[in-house]
Amino acid sequence: MLQLEEAPTEETSPLQRIKRRRTDPRWARSLMVIGAIMMMLAGGAYVAKDLFVGYLTGSVRQDDLIVPAAEQQGRHVSISGAKTILLVGTDTRPGQDPSEAVRSDSIIVVHIPADHRSAYLISIPRDTWVRIPPFSNGESRYLGGHDKINAAFAVGGLKLTGREQRRHGMALLARTLEENWGLTFDAAAIVDFAGFTKVVEVLGGVDMYVDQETRSVHIGHNAKGETKVPYIQRFNASGGTDLIPVAGVTPQTYHVGYQHLEPWQALDYVRQRDTLPHSDYDRQRHQQQFIKALFRGIASRDVLTDPARLKQILDVVGQSMTIDSGGIALQDWIFAMKGIGGDNLLTIKSNNGTFHESAEQPGAEALDDSTLELLEAVRHDTVETFVTAHTDLVSGS
Repeated sequence: MLQLEEAPTEETSPLQRIKRRRTDPRWARSLMVIGAIMMMLAGGAYVAKDLFVGYLTGSVRQDDLIVPAAEQQGRHVSISGAKTILLVGTDTRPGQDPSEAVRSDSIIVVHIPADHRSAYLISIPRDTWVRIPPFSNGESRYLGGHDKINAAFAVGGLKLTGREQRRHGMALLARTLEENWGLTFDAAAIVDFAGFTKVVEVLGGVDMYVDQETRSVHIGHNAKGETKVPYIQRFNASGGTDLIPVAGVTPQTYHVGYQHLEPWQALDYVRQRDTLPHSDYDRQRHQQQFIKALFRGIASRDVLTDPARLKQILDVVGQSMTIDSGGIALQDWIFAMKGIGGDNLLTIKSNNGTFHESAEQPGAEALDDSTLELLEAVRHDTVETFVTAHTDLVSGS
């Protein structure tokens, strides 16, 4: 487990506090980062390049989050060749104490083959048991140890706030991915939950297909039609969540079929995991479906022909991200990846879309053999070959 010099007691440990605090909007995960990369890489497919670049680069935060893979290997940084991007979604809440540890609740590896004609998104389950290397951020020193991978970002930013918290959290997470699976990255992005949700509000909701009946653990209604929380959530000894129904409150339920989801419905739907049979994996699939529906809305004629509305959406997206372009101008990224859109942006299921328990730590996850093979393919730019041999792992979302 985590070993910190002069470690605080269990009652005051920031990491213990994040593990206990599970009411946060953790669904920021793949929703955020997939949305960010689609806008960053595929924006040219939806709007005029100059317009997109002007809006995005004018509002997006840029920072040094990682050392690009090319620099690590002593090469000149260039847009040519295969690229691998680390995308992280965070769960900071409005009003959260800036000194509190921030967890990375979404970790996605995006691989772009050398021909730049497609992109593959691979989620690393947040509960994957890994070795986190020793690390010092100047204010806190970590001695190294084992924990779930989403602790790496939190440990890296301990006792820091704002920009420095993000930079050092990302640095330790990238080192953790390299130590465990040999992955190095050419660029990176962090996406915050709060700002990105405004995109849905600007669009007025989304049209999408609900693929399984889903009950909300966050929103319900009583006999008077008042909105109430339908369940009391308590954490059990195994690290899971027990749901205790609240008498007289009927959970909001999303039924199978095509439908228009109002902003509050869409955001509630893609948060759900505790009532679904495959938990996080079902939620990831719903988030992927939601993102594609969201970008169909952005690409609609109503939005593209309304410059003021389009600018509002792009500003919100840009302000919710921090990007490290790896020393390559955003304009070059967008131009080089302009052919990547919904049809050739593929999500690949980790662990075949099911929980794969760690042999080292009960309750945590491990990556199965196919996912390990996939990450090896990322290292050698052979993901297309892997996908051809494992078409069943490509998400149908």
